[in-house]
Amino acid sequence: MPSVCFYFQVHQPFRLRHYTVFDRSGSYFDDFKNGGICRKVAAKCYLPTNRLLLETIRRFEGRFRVAYSITGALLEQLERYAPEVLSTFHALAQTGCVEFLAETYYHSLSFLYSPAEFVEQIRLHVDTIERLFGQRPRVFRNTELIYNNALARTIDAMDQFDAILTEGADHILGHRNANFVYRPPDTRRLRLLLKNYSLSDDIAFRFSNQHWKEFPLTADKFAGWINSVNGNGHVVNLFMDYETFGEHQWEETGIFQFLAHLPEAVLRHSDNNFLTPSQVVEAYPAMDVVDVPHLISWADTERDLSAWLGNPMQSSALHEVYRLERLIKQLGDETLLADWRRLQTSDHFYYMCTKYFADGDVHKYFNPYDSPYDSYINYMNVLDHLKRRCNLLAAERAGQAQPTAQHV
Repeated sequence: MPSVCFYFQVHQPFRLRHYTVFDRSGSYFDDFKNGGICRKVAAKCYLPTNRLLLETIRRFEGRFRVAYSITGALLEQLERYAPEVLSTFHALAQTGCVEFLAETYYHSLSFLYSPAEFVEQIRLHVDTIERLFGQRPRVFRNTELIYNNALARTIDAMDQFDAILTEGADHILGHRNANFVYRPPDTRRLRLLLKNYSLSDDIAFRFSNQHWKEFPLTADKFAGWINSVNGNGHVVNLFMDYETFGEHQWEETGIFQFLAHLPEAVLRHSDNNFLTPSQVVEAYPAMDVVDVPHLISWADTERDLSAWLGNPMQSSALHEVYRLERLIKQLGDETLLADWRRLQTSDHFYYMCTKYFADGDVHKYFNPYDSPYDSYINYMNVLDHLKRRCNLLAAERAGQAQPTAQHV
C-alpha cells in the first residue's frame, strides 16, 4: 500500500532594481517588478491551484492531503500585492488536510555560512506560519532541499521537529530507494523523507514534453506507476515547486486537468491514501540510516550546490554578504537587518550561475538579468551601498561623524 505525500515549495524572491555605483538610494528592491510578477503568478498558479485543491479536499472529504512550505519572502509579497492568495491558503489550512512546513524565512543559504542566522530565520518562519495559519510546523525543509548530516544534527538540537525533507539522490541511497522513511545518523528522533525525483520530475519537468516517450501523461497512467511501488516501498514523496501548475506547465498543457483527476485515480485502489509529511512519520517506521556526509540539493542533474556555488562570483557575493552579519546585528537597526536578510535569498546567487547545457533553461526562468555577470555587478553595487549605510550608522553612534543627506 503506497501512500502519496504531496509537498509544494512556494516562493518568490524580492528582486533587486537596476542599481549602479552612482546610486545613493537605500531602496534596493524593484517594487514594480516584484508586484507584477507576484500578481501574474498568483493569477496563473496560486489562485487556480489553491481553489482546485480546496475543492478536491472537500470532494474527497479529507482523504486528499497536501503540504506546503511558503517562504517568508513570498508571504510578505502576498500580503502587499495579492492578499486574496493568502485568504485561499487560510481556507486550505482550515480544512485540517494541509500541513505547513518550516524553512528559512528568506529562502537563504544561511546554514552554509552562519548557523546562528540559520536558526534565527527558522524561528522567525515558524512564528509567522503559526500567526498566519494556526499551525506550529513539525517538519523542516531547507532551502532547495539542501541537506547533510550536520544540518540534521542542527535541526535535531532545536528539539522542535520530527522530520526533514531532502532529495532522494541515487548516490546516497545506493541499492535502496526513496520510497521508505529513513533516519539520519547521530540524531535522537528525526526522520528523513526523500523525494522520489523520477516521479516528481515527470510532473514538474516532463509533463508537456512531446518528445518524452511517456507523453501524454494521464492521471491513470501516473496512478499505475504509484501502484507499482506496492511491495517495494511505503510512500511516494512527490516534492516540487508549486509554480509547476500554471506557470512552469501552462494551463494549455492540461496540467490542471491532470491534477484534478489524479486523486481519484490514486484512491480508486482502496489500499492507497494521501498523507502529509507528519502523518507519514507517524504511519511508517524508519527502515534504515541514510548517511549524507556531503551536501546535496534537489537542483539540476548533479543534485549538488553548484547552482549557487559553482563560480567565483557566487562565492565572492556570498562571503561578502555574510561578512556583514556581525555589524548588522550589533547595530540593531530593523531596516538594515531586513535589507540584509532579503539579500541572502538564494535566488540572487542562482542568477549568477554560469552553468549551461542540460541545466541552462532552468537558470533563466524568472531571471531578470541578461547575464550572470550583470547579476553579480548589480548585487555587489547594492551590497556596497548597504555596507556604507552600516558604517555610517556605526560612526554616527560612535560620535565620529554626523550623517548628511548625500550619504543616504
